[in-house]
Amino acid sequence: MRSPHGPDLPLQASTGRLPLLSNGWGAGLMLKFDKKTTELLDNAYQGADITRRRQASFHALDPRPGETIVDVGCGNGLLTAELARAVGPEGCVIGVDPSEDMVAAGKDRCRDYECVEFRNGVADHLPVADSSADKAVSVQVFEYIDDIPAALSDVMRCLKPGGRLVVGDLHFGSFIWASDDPKRMAEIKASWDKHFVSGTVPEQLPSLLSSEGHIIEAIVPITLVDHVLKPDGIAIMMMHLMKQFAIEMEHVEPEVAQAWFDEQLSLADEGRFFFSITHFVIVARKVA
Repeated sequence: MRSPHGPDLPLQASTGRLPLLSNGWGAGLMLKFDKKTTELLDNAYQGADITRRRQASFHALDPRPGETIVDVGCGNGLLTAELARAVGPEGCVIGVDPSEDMVAAGKDRCRDYECVEFRNGVADHLPVADSSADKAVSVQVFEYIDDIPAALSDVMRCLKPGGRLVVGDLHFGSFIWASDDPKRMAEIKASWDKHFVSGTVPEQLPSLLSSEGHIIEAIVPITLVDHVLKPDGIAIMMMHLMKQFAIEMEHVEPEVAQAWFDEQLSLADEGRFFFSITHFVIVARKVA
């Protein structure tokens, strides 16, 4: 069965690759996509669900003219460009990513913004000077980091006293997906659990930050729900990703993954589709 829906996929979509099973951050296994799928993935972050998630972090960060902001795990620069427009020519946005491909894509996207700099770097050793940034933001990056405390410590090092950190990540404990075959669904979800280092980042961050003396200013839940299979939604994105990951990692037989995918299309056609997951935005302030 061929899906009429295009996927809506993350970080390395514009180069046809997705970072998985990171070693430190962003390294590790890659899924590879054909040209048609890559073109669909390249539109991923412009879909409604992913835009809503990105904008939640943008609004929590509250970028102001003239500020210096670090975009940790900037990917292909969508959020970086939005921040550049907000800080204006007197500000500075520093996009950091370990992937040379992503940095190249970000530079291309932000080529008209003189206030943007892109740098290769890893999460626990950011190429940013001490106490030089007003704010920092990271969207769906910390789930791929091996040493979350070290990464938090390093991003806080980069902030000025009183600086703001915004981290947005999914909590996979909130993951609900309807299926007439719970066993097969559990197998596909168990496979996907192996693509990240931690699926519980939002519950870890408040205590980790507070234990270092920083102040948690807000925790904002963003629940993403599909009861129809939207062409620009997060569910169709994850269907494509999860199917391919399970097959390429040999977690299930290809026909099992395809049957799961086809079942979701059928449920959508029958009006019985349901998907939900919650993204949390954690807002913290650095205490000197």
